Amino acid sequence: MSNNSKTQDGTGYKNRWVQLILGIVCMAMVANLQYGWTLFVGPINLAHPDWTKAAIQATFAMFIITETWLVPFEGMIVDKFGPRPVVAVGAILAAISWVLNSQATTLNMFYVAAVCGGVGAGCVYGTCVGNALKWFPDRRGLAAGLTAAGFGAGAALTVIPIANMIHTDGYQATFHFFGIFQGAVIFVLALLLVRPVVPAGLKIVSRQTLAKFSMTTGQMMKTPLFWLIYVLFVCVAMGGVMATAQLKPIGNDWGLSHSMVSMFGMTLPALTMALSIDSLCNGFTRPLCGFISDRIGRENTMFIVFTGEAIALVGLYHFGHSVFGFMFFAAMIFACWGEIFSIFPAMAGDTFGSKNATGNAGALYTAKGTAALAVPWASWMASGGASHSKVMGSAHWGTVFYLAAALCFGAALIAKFVLQNYRQKFIEQGNARFNATAADVSAEKADNLVAA
Repeated sequence: MSNNSKTQDGTGYKNRWVQLILGIVCMAMVANLQYGWTLFVGPINLAHPDWTKAAIQATFAMFIITETWLVPFEGMIVDKFGPRPVVAVGAILAAISWVLNSQATTLNMFYVAAVCGGVGAGCVYGTCVGNALKWFPDRRGLAAGLTAAGFGAGAALTVIPIANMIHTDGYQATFHFFGIFQGAVIFVLALLLVRPVVPAGLKIVSRQTLAKFSMTTGQMMKTPLFWLIYVLFVCVAMGGVMATAQLKPIGNDWGLSHSMVSMFGMTLPALTMALSIDSLCNGFTRPLCGFISDRIGRENTMFIVFTGEAIALVGLYHFGHSVFGFMFFAAMIFACWGEIFSIFPAMAGDTFGSKNATGNAGALYTAKGTAALAVPWASWMASGGASHSKVMGSAHWGTVFYLAAALCFGAALIAKFVLQNYRQKFIEQGNARFNATAADVSAEKADNLVAA
């Protein structure tokens, strides 16, 4: 790396690798707003037996929707004012969300808290992923994967303490303590974030065909290619988001709530152990798949992993009634769906350019919010759907799992046999227009010099 690139890369906390680590830790601290939620559903339902699980899970859907659908607008604010104020506001809102949860006595109060938490989490998530894409144009898949890994694996560090505190002190005290703790850590780290600066002289290790041009978010959303990618995101995210929100209720319905498991020198409830392992798998697969996709191609990686998620969903339904079957296939679901949060942002940067990567990746990320609409539906179906049965059981969960698996496998086929060629041609045609425009501008400058 040249001296100039070293200067641009920065030293101390302004170094791009340090900035990446700061973003990862921020993501880890906000992760429990999503991945820790399933631990609270049962205790909330016990405290308020007149509330249905579907009504309680609407809180989760509201959180995901506000977390994702506002990210493009938060990305525009980041581009104008930098990452620091946006993440700081996100920290405050994240803390307020769980403090409100600790005081909530009505569903409406939980819904308000979910909106606060969703906006806060979106501020942190969108900013940190966008920064990674801009700091690391040479390793987009890996950088986005490492950042998203903080969100996936972060909950693994605290899911056991949260579960233990719910058991000993109640869910209200747990919401209050962890809300303040997580918000405070994010706020302090936000003060160290700086605007991304692309180092000079970088060697691109990705084998992707990269866009030389840059589209605005509005221009991108007018292309059919964006909506094809968006639909694939929704299809795969649906199974993962459903599993994230419903994992503990599913385990309870299948009679696993009182099962204990001894692993890693610890004996814990099977569902708590499963959540810890799932979060680790979900986090680990993000940088791994990002790294792999940099080398074998985004669509090739998508085909392999999306197919894996389809198999895992069917496997959990058929073999998840045993403790170890449940733990294995749940972990496989989390491992396979986590990669969408590294590959899709990297694909957005590759396909639509670097300049507006934060806003463009944010627009694509709203697909997660669209997928979250399936969470209340899954609870409704599992409770008997139109039959209004009061007994939740595997017969009703089967509809949910088979539909999610079919969507994942369909997405795998479309990614490999439709998206791959379509996206390649889109980038090549855009680069050809960009090169022609650049040549015309250069010729005009040369003519002006001669005339002068």
